[in-house]
Amino acid sequence: MSAAPAAGLWRRRWVRLLAVAVGVVGAAVVGLRGRLPDPREFLAALTGAGYGWVVLAVLLQAVSLAAFALQQWRLLDALGVRLRRGRVVAISLARTALSISLPAGAAVSTGYAIREYERAGAPREMAAASAVVSGLASLGGLALLYVGGGAVVLVRAPGGWDWRPLAVVAALGGLTALAVLAGRRQPRRRVVGPVAGLDVSGGVVRRHVRALLVSARQAWRAGAKLRVRDWAAAVGYAAVNWAADLLCLAAAALALHLPVGVTALAGIYLGVQIVRQVPLTPGGVGVIDTALVAGLTASGATAVSAAAAVLVYRMLSCWLLIPVGGIAGLTLRGDRAVSRV
Repeated sequence: MSAAPAAGLWRRRWVRLLAVAVGVVGAAVVGLRGRLPDPREFLAALTGAGYGWVVLAVLLQAVSLAAFALQQWRLLDALGVRLRRGRVVAISLARTALSISLPAGAAVSTGYAIREYERAGAPREMAAASAVVSGLASLGGLALLYVGGGAVVLVRAPGGWDWRPLAVVAALGGLTALAVLAGRRQPRRRVVGPVAGLDVSGGVVRRHVRALLVSARQAWRAGAKLRVRDWAAAVGYAAVNWAADLLCLAAAALALHLPVGVTALAGIYLGVQIVRQVPLTPGGVGVIDTALVAGLTASGATAVSAAAAVLVYRMLSCWLLIPVGGIAGLTLRGDRAVSRV
């Protein structure tokens, strides 16, 4: 295909995409007319925010990110991989940006982190093990946060709590413990190479699938053999990560003077975390925002103040992290370029 027809084809494609985008936006404007908050009221709510609470929300989100990065560093160290904390922080920021900006971002960010750990000198199975343990510890941290919070609520107000959210997170914690125990009960086998014991008969796809399963099994076993104190540290860091993010949402709500208690916020936050596991959009764009606004308004906040609080929270926990993570990724590429010189 010559250059001129190719350019014409791309031009027509862009025109069609632009037409579709304009049509979608137009339909949204017509369908939501009269249902969205008045822009002047929205700006008034933002300008009337308590900026001390906004600063606290910024600090809490920084604590959440730091807890995640420290968890990664501690896990790698426990697995025998020695990396600089600064490098692990940069990888954590970059993978967070990928997770919230791409479709199926969680899987993409995990693959990116494993690749970066390998480039830094970590064996593949150890890099994969850190991802497996981090995921399990994240579930355990969420369970610890909510079970502990539920116990406090139960002590203070025995009749004012709902057991169903706690049952969900308790089940998650139980599944995490079962996965760890199952890994510990697996017999040790001497493994040579990432696909030792692999039956290479069959087609290419079958061999790749089997290799992936063997690699995942090795990572699972490596993670399950960690010491109890390493698991406790991983779960503790995960709990801090979750708690700081939840408190960031609470600070944003207080900044906009929302009449929503911490218990109600915790329930809304848990529901949103369950919803975000379904990767409908990159970073849960639209889905998480809608769920948060709906939950806050159902708890007594006005639509304007709820939307403003969600904007503050999502700016700190999502949108601003994309450029920060991009810069962190560029620094990693710069380090690799310098090391090759």
